[in-house]
Amino acid sequence: MTSASSHLTPCLRHSAACAAGLLVLVAGHASAQTAGPAPLEVPARTVPVPNTVSPEMQRIIGAPLRQNWNIQPKTGEEWKGVAETGAAGTIKNIPGMLERLKVKVERTTIDGVRAFVVTPETIRPENRNSLLIHMHGGCYVLNPGEAGLPEAIFMAGFGGFKVISVDYRMPPEAYFPAALDDGMTVWRALVKTTDPKNIAIFGTSAGGALTLEMVLRAKQEGLPLPAAIAPGTPMSDTTKTGDTFYTNELLDNVLVSRDGFCDAGAKVYANGQDLKDPMLSPVYGDMQGFPPTILTSGTRDLLLSNTVRVHRKLRQAGVEAVLQVYEGQSHAHYIRDDTASETKEVFGEIASFFDKHLGK
Repeated sequence: MTSASSHLTPCLRHSAACAAGLLVLVAGHASAQTAGPAPLEVPARTVPVPNTVSPEMQRIIGAPLRQNWNIQPKTGEEWKGVAETGAAGTIKNIPGMLERLKVKVERTTIDGVRAFVVTPETIRPENRNSLLIHMHGGCYVLNPGEAGLPEAIFMAGFGGFKVISVDYRMPPEAYFPAALDDGMTVWRALVKTTDPKNIAIFGTSAGGALTLEMVLRAKQEGLPLPAAIAPGTPMSDTTKTGDTFYTNELLDNVLVSRDGFCDAGAKVYANGQDLKDPMLSPVYGDMQGFPPTILTSGTRDLLLSNTVRVHRKLRQAGVEAVLQVYEGQSHAHYIRDDTASETKEVFGEIASFFDKHLGK
């Protein structure tokens, strides 16, 4: 190959025009060295609903894109109205869930932090000394109050565990790092009365990120760590880095787009904080010494890459980590319907993982 320097001698015989040509050549040579592969152009295509999943999950997968997925509220006050409207639809379904899964819910306050005690009618004998902490999802701005409970109810009902669900502060009441601070307040309180070897933390989406962030914060502060964690499809990178932000865009019928409502909500919560801060994007944190972890996602999930990247980082750190990925599911589909067999399977897998590690 001819190098850029081999063109220098002929250029000495000519004018500035030749010098200009040399600069273009050198610039082109440098560009060729630094430019990455061209992006792949993918044609429009039709993606059928898989017929290998339950009828209940087929209905969820085949549902239209989430309404108002592209809203972009810029303030906490604007988000509060959106959150309250969405919460009303979820809360009306709570009584049916409680009845079907034989679970009761009680409000409480733990060192000033709002929370719910979620208790199954029957706590399995092996779980009598165990306690789970739940951090709900919702892009840090959605699912206030009882609207954040479905996942905790499913875990209590299907897993037979007592669960403390943290109703952490959200905008406009408070901003970063309020949600994490509230989770840590509950953690500090509970480890005073319960052996941390008997406690696990779990949550989905922003709740999955908060689960990871709580471990990072506990490590920073020299606090004991939980026996195990279960971050479901965690918002582990709020900078929108990850392959499935592109491959699953407009295929995920919940989050829909990397530039949709969830991105807007996370930015409002962050309140100007660097989005690469591990307490907002925990995939950038140090995961050495993390407890055993089980992660959950789906093949259409916009955050599948966020989940995969956390799994790989944990494995690279020598941490026991399990990744379960479900066919056809978009973001957090497994907490949409307690009658779907896939939902029972997800929480059964998590319960078995916790059984393996709690009390050891």
